[in-house]
Amino acid sequence: MTETLILLSHPDYATSRANRALVGAVATLPGVEVAHLEALCPDGRFDLEAEVARLLAARRIVLQFPVQWYSTPPLLKAWQDAVLTRMFYVKAEAEGARLAGRPLLVAATAGNRPEAYSAAGVNLYPLPELLRPLHATAHRCGLAWQAPFLLFNAKAASDGELASAGAAYRERLLALGQE
Repeated sequence: MTETLILLSHPDYATSRANRALVGAVATLPGVEVAHLEALCPDGRFDLEAEVARLLAARRIVLQFPVQWYSTPPLLKAWQDAVLTRMFYVKAEAEGARLAGRPLLVAATAGNRPEAYSAAGVNLYPLPELLRPLHATAHRCGLAWQAPFLLFNAKAASDGELASAGAAYRERLLALGQE
């Protein structure tokens, strides 16, 4: 059984310093599997059997992505629509119910500073509030929502700041494994 499944979605992962730093810090942890959706499904089509099996094999699930227009990247949203609809509406008892209680952690990167995500900031709302649809999804699916891991100022972060963020992410996943 995979201990921690990281479902990574990034439309331009090759140029992402922040998401690559986070993945680089955790990919070698024992029991961690990183599934990069854009690499697995370049045509946008999912192998539903494989995706369901991947989820059912994981003890913990992480959704990692850059925030794009207050949401997940398009392929992650398409994955949610295809995989979660099948698991929790079409085959709820046979598949979805088997995930009940598993922790779900969102690891999101944002290009702006934290203060931009406030009532006085350009984004109006705190980033955790903008992630509420994912929290509601976790609730609907019976997954145990975890406080999100957030990396702000991702595009302008120095190498040292990214290394620190990677270390914090690693510690967060290790702690999640002990809960």
